[in-house]
Amino acid sequence: MRRVVSTAVVTVLVLGAGAASAVRAPALRDPVRDTGHRPPVVFVLGDSYTVGTRGVRPEQTYAAETARRLGWQPILAGHAGTGFVNTGMTGRGFGGLFEEQLGWRPAPDLMVIAGGHNDVWYPPGLVERNARRLLAKIRKRWPRTRVVLVGPLWGGDPWPAALVVRDVLNEAADEQRVPFIDPLRERWITGSVRTRTGNAPHYILPDGTHPTVTGSRYIATRLVAELKRRGLAAYQGP
Repeated sequence: MRRVVSTAVVTVLVLGAGAASAVRAPALRDPVRDTGHRPPVVFVLGDSYTVGTRGVRPEQTYAAETARRLGWQPILAGHAGTGFVNTGMTGRGFGGLFEEQLGWRPAPDLMVIAGGHNDVWYPPGLVERNARRLLAKIRKRWPRTRVVLVGPLWGGDPWPAALVVRDVLNEAADEQRVPFIDPLRERWITGSVRTRTGNAPHYILPDGTHPTVTGSRYIATRLVAELKRRGLAAYQGP
């Protein structure tokens, strides 16, 4: 995942440099000077919904789009196929990926953990325990960082097992006093690509699981609304 994160960051920098040279601007805009605030640094840890998959690059994910809309300086972390228990092809779940990719960095203003989709195959108690431990670790390491947990994203009407994972993650968040955003309860994605019902055919790839670029923008719209409602979207300070 280090390679994916680096790719996303380098892409942003290269595009910025290209735009600057094209117009020959004397200086890049300084958000601190112009607004009196610095862009908040936000870490987002998740699975393929967060870091991208075939057909959706990291800079096209809901996480990157959310950052653009809210003026964040984001770092996207995680890996496709992973979760609080599921280690995917990396041999590490969210706890290990957090340590490798994020935990050594200076504290962010906001930490978003989004996942659970890939944990439906595992005992719910183990999912809850790992989620609780990760949230507690983040709160202890960065006591002033605001943390939010986003429950499983699904490519349509969820399996019963996904609802169970959602429930145990909600319990872990409540125990750690972390805001919990619930895309399944709010029915961000509905229906099925296979049966051509609900909004899934408009937002989900033919695999029935992952969002398209348009779907990622739509998920960002829903997430931005939830973050604003909870007071988690504004600049955190100068």
